[in-house]
Amino acid sequence: MKLLLFDQNISPRLVDRLADIYPGSAHVFALGLGNAMDIEIWQYAHDHDYMIVTKDADFSELGIVRGFPPKIIWIRRGNCSTQDIESILRENYSAISTLSEDLETGILALF
Repeated sequence: MKLLLFDQNISPRLVDRLADIYPGSAHVFALGLGNAMDIEIWQYAHDHDYMIVTKDADFSELGIVRGFPPKIIWIRRGNCSTQDIESILRENYSAISTLSEDLETGILALF
């Protein structure tokens, strides 16, 4: 499975909290991309084989315009806790794994 890259609007704590099922994942802050524009994050993910985890609709729009990779995991649950996002990513491991390998799908919306 491809690595996850957590966007600015997702807690950096999730990298460690999800390391058991998504090892090697990273947060944009840890990569020096904390203040980067979405297109820079998209390009980094593209160049380094990450899937972007975000709550930001802009990445899904970039995926539509520019194609994939990178693939986008779009958390669509509005205001929610880090624990909620962790649960969403754990509960949807199978769907995320399928997205990673699917040659025809670029965006996975999770609620």
